[in-house]
Amino acid sequence: MTTEEYPRAKSLPVRDVGRLLLRCADRPGLVAAISSFLTGAGANIVSLDQHSTEQTGGTFMQRTIFHLPGLTAAREELEREFRERVAEPFEMDFRLTEAAKPKRVALMASREDHCLLDLLWRNRRGELDMSVVMVISNHPDLAEQVRAFGVPYIYVPATRDNRAEAEQRLLDLLRGNVDLVVLARYMQILTPEFLDAIGCPLINIHHSFLPAFIGAAPYRRAKERGVKLVGATAHYVTADLDEGPIIEQDVVRVDHRHAVEDLVRLGSDVERVVLSRAVLWHCEDRVIRFGNQTVVF
Repeated sequence: MTTEEYPRAKSLPVRDVGRLLLRCADRPGLVAAISSFLTGAGANIVSLDQHSTEQTGGTFMQRTIFHLPGLTAAREELEREFRERVAEPFEMDFRLTEAAKPKRVALMASREDHCLLDLLWRNRRGELDMSVVMVISNHPDLAEQVRAFGVPYIYVPATRDNRAEAEQRLLDLLRGNVDLVVLARYMQILTPEFLDAIGCPLINIHHSFLPAFIGAAPYRRAKERGVKLVGATAHYVTADLDEGPIIEQDVVRVDHRHAVEDLVRLGSDVERVVLSRAVLWHCEDRVIRFGNQTVVF
């Protein structure tokens, strides 16, 4: 499936449209139970995607889009009944969301602007189904550029010396206020304690030279090795640095004619595209995590 085959969130009416994502041990009767419940509740199933990791005994995952008149008013009761009648008997992890309610997103960046400005631009054009509630940076450099988008820019200095204080300030800003945090080239390591406390997913982007070229000047070192591919990886953030479940990756070919500056430019281009896809798919509830992997429907 190509990127173009993923429909944009705004390409279909979203009023009274629900998204049901679930994961459980595979067993007979799952699809029938889910479909019967939704039909009995008066819903019309618009689309249904599913995957099982094995023919028998694997993990079952499903994304169902349905239309139910009056969904907003009925959602809490629908969720409660689904939990009692389907999720608990089948020991499912599930999430029920409304397509008409965009995710509240915070963007975090440092000094590099390409990923941050690209997400703000795509969101302003209506290409990303999200509401950007704030931009946080550990440097003041990008404040003027962000101001044009009408998004609050919050400067939170963060260094090794004040890490605990800075993370507490971040938690005060983020916890309970956002559904997703996007690290759009935020160049500070977040502690496991912070990740446990924040209460929402984080998505990060980095070049795909890892683990070969760790640290400073990765493109210069890649040029010295004569790399033939420059790429990027977008993934969920976990306590294991840059090893969380991968959502999206892409590469571009390079050769001996490309200077270090060319590699940096091409790398920035692919980072923008990969991160925007990952954010789009998360905000459209297309991603289901299992173990250290993801399924993107």
